[in-house]
Amino acid sequence: MSENAPDPALASFRSSIDNIDAALVHMLAERFRITKAVGAYKAEKGLPASDPGREERQIARLRALAEEAQLDPDFGEKFIRFVIEEVIRHHEKAKSGG
Repeated sequence: MSENAPDPALASFRSSIDNIDAALVHMLAERFRITKAVGAYKAEKGLPASDPGREERQIARLRALAEEAQLDPDFGEKFIRFVIEEVIRHHEKAKSGG
């Protein structure tokens, strides 16, 4: 294989990574569409933007799922906390009419 010829194995790995990244983006977009509806509902009903009890249950559940999937549970928790914080920010914005 010459220096300029693409490595077919590497190209295949990268193609799979690209497909997974695209799926993650679409899944996150769908998740945020749903949480936007939750935020609007909470604003309409005068409910708080966050639910710390549910958030902690979700984190515990997702840490367990990460362990089962052989993913670092600390990474999984950091990721879901980031997502939860963004959702809460959106809910607070909806509640304030923004």
